[in-house]
Amino acid sequence: MNIIENACLLAGRLLMGIYFILPGISKINDFAGTSAYMEKHDVPMVSALLVVTIIIQLAAGGALIVGFKGKYAAFLLAGLTLVISIFMHNFWVMEEGLARGHELQNFFKNMGIMAGLLMVAGIGTGKFSLDQRKGGSA
Repeated sequence: MNIIENACLLAGRLLMGIYFILPGISKINDFAGTSAYMEKHDVPMVSALLVVTIIIQLAAGGALIVGFKGKYAAFLLAGLTLVISIFMHNFWVMEEGLARGHELQNFFKNMGIMAGLLMVAGIGTGKFSLDQRKGGSA
């Protein structure tokens, strides 16, 4: 990989990591509100799953940024994104209208993010990562 490809991977990892870390922090700050929102969407075992979600968002988001076990972190975040999209942006059960259009947009935005995560899971984190420095597969 050349310098531009590696720089793009670094920038992409930084943006994707922040995309997960900030909502993780937000969920901590409004645990009750997030729990109520999840219950409204019929998510099972809300308390446990919310804690697991926060841990994954913070830990895997940070790992993605620094490129530590980046392929695994990206794959885990891709799975989390899929599960969240299915439960929280289930536009297919909504009536036509603005709300359905909003959830449709969020669902496919998340699929784009998932695509980027799967690309990192497939090609690695690049030269500017802890994985590369430790001699792991970047």
